[in-house]
Amino acid sequence: MSLAQQYKLATKYLRYYFTAGNRHDVHSPFVFSLVEDVLRDKTPHAAFGEIEQLRKQLLASQETLQVTDLGAGSLISAGNERKVSDITRYAAKQPKFGRLFYRLVQYLQPKVLLELGTSMGLSTAYMAKAAPDAKVYTIEGCPNIAARARKNFETLHLDNIVQVTGNFDTVLPDVLREIKQPDWVYIDGNHRKEPTLAYFEQCLQHVHEYSLLIFDDIHWTPDMEAAWHTIQQHPQVTMTIDLFFIGLVFFRKDFKIKQHFTLKY
Repeated sequence: MSLAQQYKLATKYLRYYFTAGNRHDVHSPFVFSLVEDVLRDKTPHAAFGEIEQLRKQLLASQETLQVTDLGAGSLISAGNERKVSDITRYAAKQPKFGRLFYRLVQYLQPKVLLELGTSMGLSTAYMAKAAPDAKVYTIEGCPNIAARARKNFETLHLDNIVQVTGNFDTVLPDVLREIKQPDWVYIDGNHRKEPTLAYFEQCLQHVHEYSLLIFDDIHWTPDMEAAWHTIQQHPQVTMTIDLFFIGLVFFRKDFKIKQHFTLKY
């Protein structure tokens, strides 16, 4: 990402920060409860410390990996060799979003979760720790990154994660057929309009009324913003919540009127 692109993203974030709503701007009981019980919840959990300790170790690591980048490219390097510390620093979601995923999983109680884009597995770990009895499927395009994530899951003693390695375009249809009806899908990979919309359309064939789709980096580029706006307008979508760095998509039929919220987080 060039300096000009970073500047544009920062400008968009400032606009979001000063215009996004809070619980006083929400008239939906479901969203009000989500704000109060999930977005505003600051309760610490033991899992947070475990995962963040691992993050510190990864950030201090001198290890390098040969990577296969199948998406829109790295924010940090155009080469095939990358430091584990750099992957962790630039590709992993911030701790606040890991904590958000943990609370959201505990709130919604999904039983089958799917993630597109494992990276170092920190977000995966937050989801898996939040629901030990659930099954978390995670897809990673790069075999070496997937192998490194597997070590991280072992370090955290996680045994409810199913790893799949391969290009999303190739393996996603098979994974969706296997899991049939995901309760939760987190799409954090590729970051281009057409592939993002393709993954969305594939998932639509399998989601149920109470499924949640989460899209990462919805404002990263104009391309991703265009994908997000297309997703918002889809007739199956009944509600979306824009948290700037991620977007939440709901399909609940009890939401009689399609609604789009932009909330501060």
